Formats: sequence, C-alpha cells, structure tokens
Amino acid sequence: MDKKAKQILTKTFWQTGGWKSEPPVLQGEDFEYARSQGVMFDPLTITHDELVQRLKELHQRITLEQVSEAFLHSLSTRRIHLRSALSSWALTAELPLHTYEQRQSVHANTSSCGDCNFHRLMSDRSYVNTDLNVLNFERIKWGGVRLNWLLYCWLDLELFSREEPAAATQEDVWLFRQMLEQVNQCDPADSARKLEKRWKDIFPSSKYERDAVMEILGYAGILKTQDTPRIGRGGDNDFSSMAVWQGQDRYEAEAVAYYFGKWRLDS
Repeated sequence: MDKKAKQILTKTFWQTGGWKSEPPVLQGEDFEYARSQGVMFDPLTITHDELVQRLKELHQRITLEQVSEAFLHSLSTRRIHLRSALSSWALTAELPLHTYEQRQSVHANTSSCGDCNFHRLMSDRSYVNTDLNVLNFERIKWGGVRLNWLLYCWLDLELFSREEPAAATQEDVWLFRQMLEQVNQCDPADSARKLEKRWKDIFPSSKYERDAVMEILGYAGILKTQDTPRIGRGGDNDFSSMAVWQGQDRYEAEAVAYYFGKWRLDS
C-alpha cells in the first residue's frame, strides 16, 4: 500500500486524540493522489443485488487458503488491512445469488433481506452516494470495524483481490498457536475482554486491533459461542460476534482445521 496515500486517508478522519469532528473533504490534490493509488474513492451508489453479484464474482478469484494465509501473515508483520478478508470471505462464501426482496426476514436481526439476515450480514436495499473511505480507514487503522456489513465485505474482498500474495512464516504459525493456547487457558466464565488481555503480549497489536481479531475469528466460526448456558451475567457490549462468548466455549477445532489445516496448528 502506498505510504503517502495511507497517510492522506488517515489524516482525513483521524487526528491526535481521536476522530475529527468536521466532515471529511473528498477533493483536492491529496484526495486525487490517494484515489489514484486505490486507497480513497468517490462516493458509491450501488444496490444490494449488485453487491451480491460482485461478491459472487470475487469468490471465483479469492480462495480460502489466500485469506487464511494473509491473516497469519498479518500477525508478525502487522499488515492489519489484510486480516478481515478472513471474516469477509467466511461471511459471504455461502451467500447465494439473491435479490433483496426475494426472501423477507421473519425475525430481522441484521437485515430485512432473509438471505443476508441468515448469514448475519447487515444490508440495505440500496446505497446512495455512500462513503467507502471511512470503511477503508477503519480497515487500515484497526483491521475493520463494521465487519458484517455487506458493503464492507465487498470492499474488503475487492481491495484484497488487488494485493500481492502474502506468505505466512513459521513465526506467524507459532503466534497463532500461542493465541489458541491462551483461549484454552481462559477460565470458563471469562469474557472476550479477558481473552483480549491475554493476547496483549502474544502478537504486536493495540487493544482495538486485538478486538478486531477476535471479531474476525468470531465471524469465521473459530471463536464460536456454543449452545450452553452462560455463566454469570454474560454478555459484553463492546463486541458483536464475540458479545456472549465465554472461556467455556474455547475454540472450534474443526473451523481451525478448515481454515488453517495446511499449517498443522495441532502439531
């Protein structure tokens, strides 16, 4: 990723101390440069149905192994923007070609579209003059925030498809093994926040980056909430896919094997 373009995107939304309060300026020489590098974008108008079609095409080009290896590669390199391709791929891999009105949700948790709702995707019928830049900023800054938005999944995989292949090293594999080991060492009632703190010294990251990693693994079905009663109060409003996960849930070994079997994480 072009360093100057990345800095322009970051400065558009972020300043010392946090988010900028004024609306982003999407014009001028800096914006044109970042746009020329594929880091910033003009406002997008698109329908739900077009997004579903584009995602289907992306899945013809992006493999499970590519997103899994990129996730591992990001652990030691801190190439944060490569991480959420794993959850974007997982959330949309089984999404059928469908229209927004084809099947209405009976109980709309994330979308009135039945197919998107079933796959835990937040979607709208259409998107008009939508700002993609804030989504890419969050992707680069923390590894993604609105991970289960249909629009984010498309943008994430579209940008991922333009990346050079990312190779995982033995260090990356070792780091992920240590992360999984810390999952197994959690007390049964531990929340996702307790797991985040356990990961603090495992791989180079900030608290918000570790939060994103947990959410990514949650959406990928690796940190999966089991169908067992919660211990104590339960629930953590800081999270989405990890909101009710507890240490008793551990990690899903079959999902680890599915995504990372090539690297023999169980050895």
